[in-house]
Amino acid sequence: MLAYQKNKTRLFFGVLSLPSTAMGLALTVQLSALSWILTTQYQLDVHDIGLVWAAGPLAGIFGQVIIGGLSDRAWFWNGRRRPFILIGGVFAALSLLALPQIGVISDAMGLESVVGIALIIALTLDFAVNVGFNPTRSIIADVTESGDERTRGYTWMQTISGSIGVGGYAIGAIWDNYVLIYSGAIGVLLMAVLPPLFIEEPREIETESEEPARFSFIEMLMNIKPLWGFLIYDTYAMTLRLAGIKVENFYAEIVCGILTLILVAQALFNKPADDSVSARHAQQFQRVLAAHSFSWIGIHTTFVYMVVFIQQQFPDLSDIDGGRATSLSFLILNAVGALLPLFVLGPLSNRIGKVHVHAYALFVMAAAYVAGYLFGNTLMMVYVLIGFVGVGWASIVSLPFAIMSQKVDEDQMGLYMGLFNLSVVLPQLTVSLGIAALISQIPDKSSIWVISAVSIAISALAWLRVEDDVHDDTPVTGGSAH
Repeated sequence: MLAYQKNKTRLFFGVLSLPSTAMGLALTVQLSALSWILTTQYQLDVHDIGLVWAAGPLAGIFGQVIIGGLSDRAWFWNGRRRPFILIGGVFAALSLLALPQIGVISDAMGLESVVGIALIIALTLDFAVNVGFNPTRSIIADVTESGDERTRGYTWMQTISGSIGVGGYAIGAIWDNYVLIYSGAIGVLLMAVLPPLFIEEPREIETESEEPARFSFIEMLMNIKPLWGFLIYDTYAMTLRLAGIKVENFYAEIVCGILTLILVAQALFNKPADDSVSARHAQQFQRVLAAHSFSWIGIHTTFVYMVVFIQQQFPDLSDIDGGRATSLSFLILNAVGALLPLFVLGPLSNRIGKVHVHAYALFVMAAAYVAGYLFGNTLMMVYVLIGFVGVGWASIVSLPFAIMSQKVDEDQMGLYMGLFNLSVVLPQLTVSLGIAALISQIPDKSSIWVISAVSIAISALAWLRVEDDVHDDTPVTGGSAH
């Protein structure tokens, strides 16, 4: 073990934060550039863009759960998490380099449509990120002691990752998205490949549980019961989309929406099976999934369709200027998201609890979305309101993880991080398939603000049903999920 890791120096925490920062930077580039490229270079409509964005959630469903569970048990290349970080980083960088070449690749293969190639590249990028993302967060818990030391690890992760993400959006806003793509690919490769080589992982993970860890598919399926409605709809909608079947009505969406509300309500108001700690934790884990899922309906709608709103609301902007405006919006969103967890949300959580702080931040976010629909008729107003949306975003990327991590065994941290990530990726897939179909039929694209406002408000109310453990001293940590 190197001296800087043994002594837990600032340099060590900085190096430990870089792999997660690499995956976050890859997502930053994708969020800023993918929709912009598809609309300006290839003139894809909203529905086709939604299909391409569906690649991410699909990759997350398999990547985070499976890789998370495998990384709990695997050991090769002198690491448990290291191999997956290295593999994910290399493929993420290569996929970023392919983004501007979608048309070239499609022509070289003799294909008339770019949708299929765009889908493959997006799927490769997202799968690579999801292979690496879970291990980059789990390794922090592996190599730090619980308490203040782990607090430092996750705080450094959020600060560095958030700051680099803001820098990425700044590049897109000041120059253009092409500069962002190529510089981002280099940054992802360097931060994902080099730092893990200088971090020594423990061969065994200590756990307080006396029972052997289980990896039962049925058990995992029951753990995510509040998400069944999303899972059923996503399977149905993706099957129809890939088969080229068009349905003119929204009956399936209505049925699955009602089912989701019923299952979420059951999770929020049910009682634990018994008085044991494990039963109560299982109940609270399901409530976290239920509440968190609606947050991602709201924020992912913003991520995917902000460029469409800006193009319609400000038609005088050129394609390049529209891309810059979108990048600047996300820059502001992520700047707030990088600063608030450390300087505002953390101190407030110590006073009134993480759950209440998170719910209040989401209420602010919902109000900002309502204001965006009513008053977002100038770019300056859009930027200001996106800043207030960032209050909720700052909480989404930090507090839910801190709350969730107290409910699971550290020996299964990778697996449960993957299950927790399903409350992100399944709603993302719903946005890419169902919300895309809805937005494509609504002439006024400012409706994205309404959809986000309603979803975030539901999430805020649902979070009020999640309990703060009176013995919960889990650190307020950072890191986004994909």
